Amino acid sequence: MREIISLNENWTLSFPKGERPTEQVTLPHTWNAVDGMDGNGSYLRTTGVYTRTFTQPKQPLAGGRTYVEVLAAALAATVKVNGQVATTHEGGFSIFRADVTDLCHEGDNELTIEVSNEDTPSMYPASADFTFYGGLYRGVNLISVPGTHFDLDYFGGPGIKVTPKPTEDGGATFEIESWVTNGEEAYTVMYSIEDCYGNEVASGVRPCDSTKVTLYVPDAQLWSMDEPNLYTVTARLQKNNETFDEIYANVGVRSYTVTPNDGFSINGVPTPLRGVARHQDRLYKGNALTAEDHYEDAMLIKELGANTIRLAHYQHSQDFYDACDELGFAVWAEIPFISVFKKDPSAHQNCRHQMTELIIQNYNHPSIMFWGLSNEILIGGICQELVDNHHDLQKLVRELDPTRLTTIAHVSNTPVDGPMHHITDVESYNHYFGWYGGKMEQNGPWLDKFHAEHPDICIGISEYGTEGIINWHSNDPQCKDYTEEYQALYHEHLAQVFEDRPWVWATHCWNMFDFGCAARHEGGVAGRNNKGLMTIDRKTKKDSYFVYQAYWSKLPMVHIAGRRHAQRAGETTEIKVYSNQDNVVLYVNGKEVGQQTAHRVFKFNVALEEGFNTILAVAGDVKDSITLEKVEKEPDYYTLPEFNERQEGVANWFKQVGSLDLKAPMEFPEGYYSIKDSMEDLSKNEEALALATRAVKLATNFDIKPGVGMWDMMKRMTPEAMAKMINMPDGFIESLNAQLIKIKK
Repeated sequence: MREIISLNENWTLSFPKGERPTEQVTLPHTWNAVDGMDGNGSYLRTTGVYTRTFTQPKQPLAGGRTYVEVLAAALAATVKVNGQVATTHEGGFSIFRADVTDLCHEGDNELTIEVSNEDTPSMYPASADFTFYGGLYRGVNLISVPGTHFDLDYFGGPGIKVTPKPTEDGGATFEIESWVTNGEEAYTVMYSIEDCYGNEVASGVRPCDSTKVTLYVPDAQLWSMDEPNLYTVTARLQKNNETFDEIYANVGVRSYTVTPNDGFSINGVPTPLRGVARHQDRLYKGNALTAEDHYEDAMLIKELGANTIRLAHYQHSQDFYDACDELGFAVWAEIPFISVFKKDPSAHQNCRHQMTELIIQNYNHPSIMFWGLSNEILIGGICQELVDNHHDLQKLVRELDPTRLTTIAHVSNTPVDGPMHHITDVESYNHYFGWYGGKMEQNGPWLDKFHAEHPDICIGISEYGTEGIINWHSNDPQCKDYTEEYQALYHEHLAQVFEDRPWVWATHCWNMFDFGCAARHEGGVAGRNNKGLMTIDRKTKKDSYFVYQAYWSKLPMVHIAGRRHAQRAGETTEIKVYSNQDNVVLYVNGKEVGQQTAHRVFKFNVALEEGFNTILAVAGDVKDSITLEKVEKEPDYYTLPEFNERQEGVANWFKQVGSLDLKAPMEFPEGYYSIKDSMEDLSKNEEALALATRAVKLATNFDIKPGVGMWDMMKRMTPEAMAKMINMPDGFIESLNAQLIKIKK
């Protein structure tokens, strides 16, 4: 029988280049748990060598095989046993295995896994807005199987494929296929289907060389986000009254559609998908998460009331997919074809390989409904090869899985008319109107215009959000002040925009949790992207979390916003309450001060008494209370110093450019730099680069420097392209161009 032995203990990690001392570690492990998010601006990208010994397990019968199973190694790995290479793998997020039987000997065997998180021309991702943690961050197993066993070699897959389909009579068919290695006529495969209560509802037997079968289950329990009913399909490889190998898959019976006018429906019920995106890291753990960590994340998202998750920007842990199956989420799963397009043909083959692994390894998960081809891949521009590669990926996905839909996350400035449309089945845009560019009020009109001009495209929003840092507070929140209040205000607006447009097939807030990005330094916090609805340590739910809970959760809730804005000045102050109940009553120091009927967001203007005040909100059977102190002047530490400095910096920019006509048509004389040159081209001239990087810093708060941080991701962008994505003051980009065209190439 199959035996799975954890090899997570007793590893030695060394660094051949000597960057760090040798240490003893336990898996899951990453060497970037701290430096990947500690704010130092960079992190160790190198090769680490993990080593331990193991004893080869013995099967009771001759001919048994031993496999090493690596659940993920970021980003590339070489597996050796006793100094001999067993396998190599490029792609940091998927399972891979190696048959090491013939490399083993009696007694202790040395297992070495060399892991690198360095960039190569042939592998994705190249550069992105998150940390590429290095290490064996999901664990390693030893698998012992008889000589005849279910497949372990095909792209890290489970060896079984199940396609449940509801039937018109209320039942379901289960199309099942498994793959047997070293089979012979005497072996058979017995299939059994059990419902969520453990009752067997169907079974069938097939010869091991022809394992396909369709089994019928009457009165099928459908899987949906509200009722995620799971069936367990077990396959047993048998001969002579003995089971030699056994595998299983948890699956769900569901059907779903997406149309441009009606959006998403599951099992015939219109159900707009409203949810979040998720990265797989935690504070000073990096991406080396336990099964319990993954499940807690899924539970926090369920508590939010979301019904969909975009798993960015790579294959996630089987533990998390299992949680999504069990709790009920519609999942968008994708590969790390992100931000920077690599023209090396081998890079496209790597894309194909990672997509194949993603689908083969995850085909049985009912929660997964969309395969994502790429994310913001036009940041560096467009070319025919890039478009062709997308068509090729679409064809590949169709061949591997004709049952699901494909999707794509367009960068905001992707032309609304162009060759990147009509490749995937459904599409989404990453839009940050109200943060990086434009105003939050542009989101609704943009969607309406796109929908009117492209009535045949199913459109969604795959990213939207703002930084929200719980240190900063304001009575007058503004874009780029990084306050918790502006983040909440932004999400109040967007939640209503999406509720008013059920034809938007899916929306995914960026992001559920703050996450590590070593290159960032924004809002007074370095090493993180702070757009999460919760902090990276999962300790604090920001006010914006409760905005969505009010809109999406079916459980009664009420939340008073602004509890961290605990000291208030002025004759009156606004008390904002979020609730999914129709009526809220507010009390200050035990006295009723107001009662409102509203939709999700309730606003009360109240006068506080001197000193401490108790605020109580009552909405039906649920209550919430906070304490506020009335003060003469609110603390200076509520305001991010950089916010005022940035405003002054923009003003100084205009003072320095002199009396230019900033509204005049821009000129682009030949032989001189301009805003049409890429950052990479501008970097060839010290003066031009200094101008451009200063402008980018003022406009975005990003430090873009050659070879540092997100340079690889943004070096192919031009200031002109950035201006289309980022909200710049009138005349700002014109003034930059006016200075650049003075500099000769």
